[in-house]
Amino acid sequence: LLHPHSVHLSSPSLLLLLTSPISLCRPAERSAEDVDIILTRLKGFKAFQRFHPSLLLQICSCAFYEYLGKVFRQGDIGTSWYAVLSGSLDVKVSETANHQDAVTICTLGIGTAFGESILDNTPRHATIVSRETSELLRIEQREFKSLWEKYSQCMAGLLAPPYGAMETGSNNDSEYNYNPQERPHLPKYDALFCSSMTVPSEKLQRGGKVMRNAILSRAPHMIRDRKYHLKTYRQCCVGTELVDWLVQQSPCVYTRSHAVGMWQVLLEEGVLNHVDQELGFQDKYLFYRFLDDEEEHTPLPSKEEKRESEEELPETILFLAQMGPDALLRMILCKPPGQRTGDDPEIIYDELLHIKALSHLSDTVKRELASVLIFESHAKAGTVLFNQGEEGTSWYIIQKGSVNVVIYGKGVVCTLHEGDDFGKLALVTDSPRAASIVLREDNCHFLRVDKEDFNRILRDVEANTVRLKEHEQAVLVLEKSPRASSLGNIRYTVLSGTPEKILDHLLETMRMDTHHSDPGANDFVLMHCVFMPNSQFFVCYIFNPVCTYHAVAPPGSEQERLEYAVTCKRRVLNLALRWAAVHTHHLQEEPAALIFLEELYGSVSNDSRILRALKDFVPDLEKVVKLQYQKVLTQFSNGDEKLVKTQPIRNCDDILLKVYCSDHTYTTIRVAVAATGSEVTSAVADKLASNDDLILVHLSSAGEKQMLKPNDVSVFSSLSINGRMFACPRDQLNALTPLPDQEGPSAGSMSSFQLMSSKDLAYQMTLYDWELFSCVHEHELLYHTFGRQSFRRTTANLDLFLRRFNQVQLWVVTEVCLCGQLSKRVQLLKKFIKIAAHCREFKNLNSFFAIIMGMSNPAVSRLTQTWEKLPSKFKKFYAEFESMMDPSRNHRAYRLTVTKIEPPIIPFMPLLLKDMTFSHEGNKTFIDNMVNFEKMRVIANTIRAVRHCRSQPFNPEVCQPNKNHAEVRGYVRKLCVIDKQRTLTTLSYRLEPRRT
Repeated sequence: LLHPHSVHLSSPSLLLLLTSPISLCRPAERSAEDVDIILTRLKGFKAFQRFHPSLLLQICSCAFYEYLGKVFRQGDIGTSWYAVLSGSLDVKVSETANHQDAVTICTLGIGTAFGESILDNTPRHATIVSRETSELLRIEQREFKSLWEKYSQCMAGLLAPPYGAMETGSNNDSEYNYNPQERPHLPKYDALFCSSMTVPSEKLQRGGKVMRNAILSRAPHMIRDRKYHLKTYRQCCVGTELVDWLVQQSPCVYTRSHAVGMWQVLLEEGVLNHVDQELGFQDKYLFYRFLDDEEEHTPLPSKEEKRESEEELPETILFLAQMGPDALLRMILCKPPGQRTGDDPEIIYDELLHIKALSHLSDTVKRELASVLIFESHAKAGTVLFNQGEEGTSWYIIQKGSVNVVIYGKGVVCTLHEGDDFGKLALVTDSPRAASIVLREDNCHFLRVDKEDFNRILRDVEANTVRLKEHEQAVLVLEKSPRASSLGNIRYTVLSGTPEKILDHLLETMRMDTHHSDPGANDFVLMHCVFMPNSQFFVCYIFNPVCTYHAVAPPGSEQERLEYAVTCKRRVLNLALRWAAVHTHHLQEEPAALIFLEELYGSVSNDSRILRALKDFVPDLEKVVKLQYQKVLTQFSNGDEKLVKTQPIRNCDDILLKVYCSDHTYTTIRVAVAATGSEVTSAVADKLASNDDLILVHLSSAGEKQMLKPNDVSVFSSLSINGRMFACPRDQLNALTPLPDQEGPSAGSMSSFQLMSSKDLAYQMTLYDWELFSCVHEHELLYHTFGRQSFRRTTANLDLFLRRFNQVQLWVVTEVCLCGQLSKRVQLLKKFIKIAAHCREFKNLNSFFAIIMGMSNPAVSRLTQTWEKLPSKFKKFYAEFESMMDPSRNHRAYRLTVTKIEPPIIPFMPLLLKDMTFSHEGNKTFIDNMVNFEKMRVIANTIRAVRHCRSQPFNPEVCQPNKNHAEVRGYVRKLCVIDKQRTLTTLSYRLEPRRT
């Protein structure tokens, strides 16, 4: 389960799993429930899916879980085998055995493995260095050898040769000879389909039949004989009509281009064919024919066949919807770059945004790459893509499949998988290939950038880059915009620079017309707290007598000097008002901010008497200056919060906080929201009149103790759902035990909420979620991502919103696991699916995801008897909902869903935080002592996505409350849950014991 503070502690790749962390207990201490939890998670990794169940169970029983905290050096004798669960690691190889000369030849990602040299005690072939916080599954040598003896054939698929499965063109010799082949020619447009055009897969063949029968049932006029240019085409459909029909059938079809991709899936398999055998589906007046209509006098489907097709249609559309985006991308990439339409580069660009290998590149470079990327596919495992020592001609990104990285004399040093890239080093340094690349499996797909295009893009980037220097040091780096401005002038975007120079440039180039939004200025206003404190921003660079507001005009006529002064003042005022709008709730927390605004308001009021052009700014500044806030007292004792939350929690507010002692008595203290751990312990000591040196501890319901640091900010919001805050002397730490009420409920509340309307429950959940979401300040996302300790700011509103996600998720699991009767559990699942459907209807995607993830929790998903009894209609709904959670292509299904709906939206917040963490950890904040403004721009775009979700007010009248709305409202705002996974798993086994 996602803890409110787990997002920035976990890597982005781990966050995609959105499941409980693997139990940290040693293998000998694990219970059967622990093994089941680990097993469920490992099954989520593609690399482990081919393992035999009994092998997986043994791995779960003997493997260790650890963070990578050391370097594995080339030449060392290994003691363990490892699989990567999250994060990434660089593989470095040195020809001289000198680690300083090591060259990075590839990067290992999730699902990759290394260390199989322990099978024969040979030295490590490469040095492994952690690029980021990485989680590993570790199996010690003795256990690994034992597993290998029993399951070598099964495990060979994950290990690299010579121990792994040997593909065509290789042998089992330790030298691993590849029989190097001639480099393949560039693929033609039909290379993609060479392996799939012969016999359609059974599932897709059935899918095509279902689609055809559904069309004949619902819109039979779409399949008929058609005439074009005096020629008759029998039993055909029109491309535009097929797209129109598919978009209308299901909300799973997000856009017309998505529908094109779905039909492309059937076209690639030969289930649907163009009458002239063209290999790309088009949303045009072109004729297509189903495979069943290729032969003359094909009988129409019977009533029984139509009925079966109607039942299977939702599942078929869902299946095609999942495959459609990849097929659309393949179709576009197979076109020569010169033949791509205007929308094609945008579709490729959207795909590139989700490839980690490209995360450090600027937006301009990604757009350039989108216009030149080429699709390349190879059908047979063992194909040599290129050999060590050859000249580098292309850079590759793996879109599908995997490859082995081979070095002469060392064999296979690692395996690369989907999303990894290789071949760039030889192009950048103009040096020979450092390793050979060999296909590890059949039917591998790559995105390729050829050397000429690669070098041109680098040259263009350099040619379009302007560096401003002072005292021989760069202070501002600008990039020429690829598109000219509407005025015909050359526009530049900021890549990096010192804060002062970035601000100077943005003010100098700011547009003043009301219809134009300066993205650079908006990014600066939103993000400057990361690299430029408020005091420096408004004191030194806006209201300084020698700076911009009172800038000295250059020589010229009096009129020219006056116009220059007015323009400078208007630009500064424009930026100041934007800044005030973004920092609304924080203005009263800094006295310097109020002084700045009051002084600026006084200056503008005086100047406006002479300069009419400034008069429009006076009322807006006056509103900001006169806006007053009252200090608020919030009671927070983790479970006793008020049901109504109408305004945000701010740093300057106070809270009433319950802090417990080791004997389970408690004291209530009043402290500031942003109080540190030391301030809380000091307040507790004063209240208890204690002279002991107290420590502050977060005690979870499972008895896990987390000592809070003295400088931790806003410690109250770090509590888990059933967690409690304890203060005690250090020698009493081991004696701390959970309170009885931390265990959670012992009986479910089904009898209460089963009588409530699913729509009313979803509506009241949405109303409460919207209150929580609307209180989250945009800067809390920044404090969460960059670490709130460095800002000394609270993220309390965001923490409460994230805690709500966990609470709803656990509510589902708790209610199911506390329901003893099979028939009632089936009713519960139906109820939750209905509530989830209504949450989606109300555009509450946060609770929608929480409910579906609760149903996929191991304690619920393992209840096979319960799921078997669930009606097929609800199973299909659940399958459709689960498809929206598909993490592939960086949660593309969810992202497409969001683009299709209008605000107000309550988004899936953990994914937005993952995006920000991904951008933060993948890019440096400072480059050569200058702010990496490109990084600021990317993170600001994610925050603007949150702003877009709240751009329209939530209408509480959208669902008329019924007579018991107060009861429903009270229920959804105080959900009682069990938050201990082990307890939930134990309850689950009591309901349905493990089948022998």
